[in-house]
Amino acid sequence: MQKNTPPRSTIRLTRRGKLVLVVTGAVVAGTAVAVPLLMLRSGGDARPASLVIPEGWRASQIYDAVDKTLALPAGSTKKSLAKAHLKLPKDAEGNPEGYLFPATYPVPEKATPESLLTTMVDTADKKFNGAPIAAGAQRNAMNVYQAVTVASIVQAEAASKADMGKVARVVFNRLERGMPLQMDSTLNYVLHRATPATSSADTKVDSPYNSYQRMGLPPTPIDNPGEDAMRAAISPTPGDWLYFVTVKPGDTRFTADFAEHQRNVAEFNAVRKTADAVRKTASPSG
Repeated sequence: MQKNTPPRSTIRLTRRGKLVLVVTGAVVAGTAVAVPLLMLRSGGDARPASLVIPEGWRASQIYDAVDKTLALPAGSTKKSLAKAHLKLPKDAEGNPEGYLFPATYPVPEKATPESLLTTMVDTADKKFNGAPIAAGAQRNAMNVYQAVTVASIVQAEAASKADMGKVARVVFNRLERGMPLQMDSTLNYVLHRATPATSSADTKVDSPYNSYQRMGLPPTPIDNPGEDAMRAAISPTPGDWLYFVTVKPGDTRFTADFAEHQRNVAEFNAVRKTADAVRKTASPSG
């Protein structure tokens, strides 16, 4: 552990306070905020004409969306992976997480889970495997798969596009210093949830995705990042930051000073406590 670094058990990194807007039938994320999950064909056909995959969706969310789009039993798309023959990097070991590129995809009449997943992976290959991405990854002593993994963390952690480069820099600064990443987003991935509230018990979960306990990057991406997050991962903003917290929407604070970060976290906790009290007061059952 680095000199002047607080004990690992006391370092709290993210605690972003990022508010999550849940809309019935869709999760609002990335640049797809204004786009409905499914757009029906004209003429009343029940089968959707296109499928929108927002930035930051996990593979599990995409599988569910494909099942619904094609009116298949739940779990059908996930089961189709074995026969999809997706062109994934060797490091992925058959897991398409990170390579189901977020975009709007047409849904032809004869579309299958395999065909839709193949199109998503082929799109990711075109976006990620060009010379600029490879060169950018190499500059940061990574391969492209590792860069996609960093981009997935950036996608999950950054409260805005403007913060992405700084979040990426925090990731690299921590890796370079031999510090655990301590990203709530990696814990949320293994716990199958999305929340800024991470408990002490959560940080003790036995998983390679527990970046509070394990050093280095998680073994795979934790979602499917978009181009902005990927650009941030290969060209992080210069800075010495080691910590960040979104105290309130539009107010994300980055710092290299642990004491300052503690003050920011305390302010975030106070803001959250006030918001929780207001919600309870406004709730009919409260």
